Amino acid sequence: MEKRDEELIKTLVENDAELRQYYQDHIDFERQIDAFNGKAHLSAEEEVERKRLQKLKLAGKDRIMEILGRYKTGEAAH
Repeated sequence: MEKRDEELIKTLVENDAELRQYYQDHIDFERQIDAFNGKAHLSAEEEVERKRLQKLKLAGKDRIMEILGRYKTGEAAH
């Protein structure tokens, strides 16, 4: 995510529960993926789990960007 988007998220999460949940999930997925990436070798199960987390993280990021797009559109209309 761009720094500007992350700054906008930080200002909006207090009042937007949906955005807050997706953003927290995004951070949690990133931590878990980083833990897998830090290992020299992954078992087959760990590799499957890492890929699953990557997909969830990407889907969540898409949703975050949709939510931000609504705010940006609303801000542009004012």
